[in-house]
Amino acid sequence: MLVETSAHGSDLPTRPRVSGGRVHDDAPDTASGFVRLAELPEGPERNALRDELTRAWLPMAHRIAGRFRNRGESLEDLRQVAALGLVKAIDRYEPGRGAFESYAVPTITGEIKRHFRDRMWALRVPRRVQELRNKVRIARRELTESGSGATASVADIAAHTGLTEDEVNAGLEALESYSTLSLDAEMSASEDGFSLADTIGGCEEAYDVVIDREAAKEGLRRLPERERTILYMRFFEDMTQSRIAEQLGISQMHVSRLISRCCAKVRAEVLDQDARPQRRGGGRAG
Repeated sequence: MLVETSAHGSDLPTRPRVSGGRVHDDAPDTASGFVRLAELPEGPERNALRDELTRAWLPMAHRIAGRFRNRGESLEDLRQVAALGLVKAIDRYEPGRGAFESYAVPTITGEIKRHFRDRMWALRVPRRVQELRNKVRIARRELTESGSGATASVADIAAHTGLTEDEVNAGLEALESYSTLSLDAEMSASEDGFSLADTIGGCEEAYDVVIDREAAKEGLRRLPERERTILYMRFFEDMTQSRIAEQLGISQMHVSRLISRCCAKVRAEVLDQDARPQRRGGGRAG
């Protein structure tokens, strides 16, 4: 057996071993090294052996990272993520529970998949929806391979995956959320093409007016008839205070006080109504 002796005195065989019926050039026989690692206390010697084991298994981590190339992430970044998964596998591995490779491979693969799930989405969506997206994506691929992918409907995908049609629709929508277009992207190939930003509407200020009117309706209904009449004449018929006073036979000063008092009362009722849900949600003090 070929042996490479490190400067720290650890012997790590470099000859490939058989794992699951296959021979991997990047799967060294490091069983004795892991046994020693588990026995060593924290310190320089253990850290040196840990680093040596990491270097020995790094080619395997890079091989696993290569399976995920061409998915929107650079191979170098994927190798960094795989190396992180390898370090986690080395730190958590217990020699008495089987071969290291059988533990490291799913650990490294899971770390890479987690990277794609948590870091690569341009638009953040709940993890449950991400999982639905993956199921729908795999189902469409399988249906395509079986010859029915081109015409696969939501019902077909639901039957294939065991999901509901609502869940399939959520997964299909998530398929479009993995990447986004720039707001400067042109939406037309013609010379007068417009950008995506040109299609985005602006804020409609009239909506605030509608909300304010609806909020004030109940308070206005509770006002005495004379006060309602004065507000109607002032704000809907655009009459001056002096004309209102002349028509009702009261002083202009009295009209002014009534308008101010009614507006303050309606406003206070609206604000109090908005604050009620917060008080109920917060519970009673003490």
